[in-house]
Amino acid sequence: MSVSGSQKKGKKFINVIPTDAGGFGKLIPILKEYIINKAEAVPVNTLGPFKTDTSIYTTPPESGLRITWVGHSSLLIEIDGRRILTDPVWSNRVSFSQSFGPKRFFQPPIALADLPPLDAVIISHDHYDHLDKATIKFFAGKTVPFFCSLGVKKYITGWGVDANYITELDWGDSVMIDHDTVVTAAPARHFSGRGILNRNETLWSSFVIKGPKHTIFYGADSGWFNGFQAIGAMFGPFDLTMLEIGAYGKNWPDIHMGPDHASNAHIALQGKLMMPIHWGTFNLALHDWFEPIERLEQLAQQKNIKLFVPEPGKPTEVDGAYNSEWWKKYMLR
Repeated sequence: MSVSGSQKKGKKFINVIPTDAGGFGKLIPILKEYIINKAEAVPVNTLGPFKTDTSIYTTPPESGLRITWVGHSSLLIEIDGRRILTDPVWSNRVSFSQSFGPKRFFQPPIALADLPPLDAVIISHDHYDHLDKATIKFFAGKTVPFFCSLGVKKYITGWGVDANYITELDWGDSVMIDHDTVVTAAPARHFSGRGILNRNETLWSSFVIKGPKHTIFYGADSGWFNGFQAIGAMFGPFDLTMLEIGAYGKNWPDIHMGPDHASNAHIALQGKLMMPIHWGTFNLALHDWFEPIERLEQLAQQKNIKLFVPEPGKPTEVDGAYNSEWWKKYMLR
């Protein structure tokens, strides 16, 4: 499989292989499971608070690569002199309403106003836990470039960001940040839509970020597919893969990987270090909130995978395997 452009059926984008997105037919069974669920899907012990020491940003990372995990899929990436923010979500809930819906386990460790100057914002797809209206509105009137998947631009401009600063990308499209860093949109196996009637009318993507010294992979949301091998062959090896491990379940096996498939994706991508994302921040599934990372620790030992697991909000240099084990003190014993 090559890393080729996206395809459509009518006005709907489609995945490269048949995919069950866990649609309305599964809604009743899923709701029943939520009602009887006994897992600790929401932490009993309050997480945090976490606080970012923003003075660190005045000094470039010695290794050239530093990551601040804001939570979920929101990452402040410092790579070879550039700063990139991925899927920024600062709102309290990931929902069409701030009155109900999945709520944060901990507050963002850094305020939007305290972020260091950015070179780019990447938006992978239009789901509420990746594209947050209130957060995007913060960037209205600013000159930070946005790179997003096809069709997502209309939301970002609608919330006040100047269209001149937004570039839509199809799979395989590349853009330059300044003169030395390349961002390439790559395939993912997922779906899109912010309402009942517009499912899959915008694209979902993963991203390859290549600087002068480092190459990293931001997986955003994806189920397992053999496209990871094609991406690894074309762009790898990767110094760091950032892959989703949470929000998986038996009713939607095709669109989220969980730790088992995410660890396989890391290997297929030819990754050196694996950073788990999309976990420990919102209640989006039926498993214990800590289950994804505990399972990944086991798999990493079995598969000889080196993990990179920083504490939320702590700017952390990427210069080898590192596991903060931050979540363990919040688990019930």
